[in-house]
Amino acid sequence: MKLGARIFKTGIAIVAALFLAEMLSLPNPVFAGIAAIFAIQPSIYRSYLTIIEQIQGNLIGAITAITFVLVFGHQIVTVGFAAVIIILLMLKLGLEKSISLALVTMIAIMEIKGDAFLSFALLRFVTMVIGVLSAFVVNLLFMPPKYETKLFQAIHQAQDEIIRWIRLAGRQASEHIATKKSLVKLKERLSNVDQLYSLYKEERSYFKKNSRAKARKLVIYRQMIATSKSSYEVLSRLHNYENELINLPEHFRMMIQERLDALLTYHEQIHLKFVGKLKADRMVESLTEEFIQRQEVMDIFAKEIAITKEEEEFTAYHLLHVLSSLLNYEEQLEYLDRLIVSNQRRHGHEVSHEMQEEIY
Repeated sequence: MKLGARIFKTGIAIVAALFLAEMLSLPNPVFAGIAAIFAIQPSIYRSYLTIIEQIQGNLIGAITAITFVLVFGHQIVTVGFAAVIIILLMLKLGLEKSISLALVTMIAIMEIKGDAFLSFALLRFVTMVIGVLSAFVVNLLFMPPKYETKLFQAIHQAQDEIIRWIRLAGRQASEHIATKKSLVKLKERLSNVDQLYSLYKEERSYFKKNSRAKARKLVIYRQMIATSKSSYEVLSRLHNYENELINLPEHFRMMIQERLDALLTYHEQIHLKFVGKLKADRMVESLTEEFIQRQEVMDIFAKEIAITKEEEEFTAYHLLHVLSSLLNYEEQLEYLDRLIVSNQRRHGHEVSHEMQEEIY
């Protein structure tokens, strides 16, 4: 179990909401704590959107509750009807995420009885709003999320593991069941990378200069993710067709292995280049010399098919899947390299110390 920043911020938000409610002598400050729980979000921008939605939900819940009490009185059945109306209104307005808090506000108001119903209802509404605002302030000031650093770390760690498995699979040294399990885990990690990219993309920059820098980085990170997914596809193909690869002629198998090693080294050094630990043009020429050119690969492949016996045609057919994934991986790497080089020539290295420390 990992104690993340969001867990600590939830606790701080609850304490802050309860403290403010008690300091203002509001009745039942527990409702402020409940509201704070609903308002904590993984990013500042999402927290802002949640505040807007939850204040709207609180208003709908409060107005509906007051209307039903004034018209129908404090009947238990009335609470159920009011809940149905609130849910329908919230769904109609696209405020599904705030339905729970709106219902809490409604129940908190409708359980008030007595002549001072309206004044107590207003105080309950204010109490809920204080809880929501407390959560936003805590999310803004305490341990603000650094999604760019988290995103790069997630990409680099997932890619590092993919590279290790590809090197094993390329040499037919990986165990089948272990590789299969790792593919499932890696797919989940890449899905988590997509979520972090969405969170980073949602973060708002308040200065024009920062907005432009972020726009450039978004393009690079999007391509970085696409490249990692193409490397995952290579690993998947190597795993699926490992028997066919074993039966290939040795010289052809060695050609694939050497090409894989060159591409993986290229990928590792692109990450080094991105964090400023490798000169912008240092590796491109040397690695290009090591590559067997695409046309040469296809020529060799065509010759192998021509001399393949009929019973071995199945192997040649499936080998085409492996080669196509390799060629796609190479193209993705080259495009990522061009993006990083272009960005660094114009704007230099714009990465945090934490990101540099991620690559030893």
